[in-house]
Amino acid sequence: MKLWRRLVCYARRRSPWLFHMNSGSCNGCDIELVAALTPRYDCEQLGVRLEGSPRHADILCITGPVTKNAVGAIRTVYGQVCGPKAVVAIGSCPATTNVFIDSRTLDGPLQKHVPVDVFVPGCPPRPDAIIQGVAKAAAILAERGMNPAETALAIATPTRGVDSFTEERP
Repeated sequence: MKLWRRLVCYARRRSPWLFHMNSGSCNGCDIELVAALTPRYDCEQLGVRLEGSPRHADILCITGPVTKNAVGAIRTVYGQVCGPKAVVAIGSCPATTNVFIDSRTLDGPLQKHVPVDVFVPGCPPRPDAIIQGVAKAAAILAERGMNPAETALAIATPTRGVDSFTEERP
């Protein structure tokens, strides 16, 4: 069984599948993420693949500040990604809400709603920085797969629900 687990972790590290979610961004980070998939940067030769369904993805990439309308969708999509999973926050907006910090339509940084593994800074970040962030997330994902207890916890996360990450608000 150890050989099988090592093989699966090797595959996760070498071919992470991404699901991209926009949580209210200006589309600058979205354009840079798509640019990372173009032949100039060609992250597909590294095994990185953009998936259309969160159920097939290993890594969830989120761009933009978290708006109040997007919070429910973010939690739903996070719950649909099978474990072990990793979350990459692309750009400055998911980390700090950037220039929109005092907006009434935002509900804080992304870390407040789902656990974030890798932050890719920049407004917008360069495609090579996005690829580096995805590579770090793939390494984190492979290490989580090696620990059976952590893998069982990550697989159980969607059934438990993501309400464990919510905070009580007055």
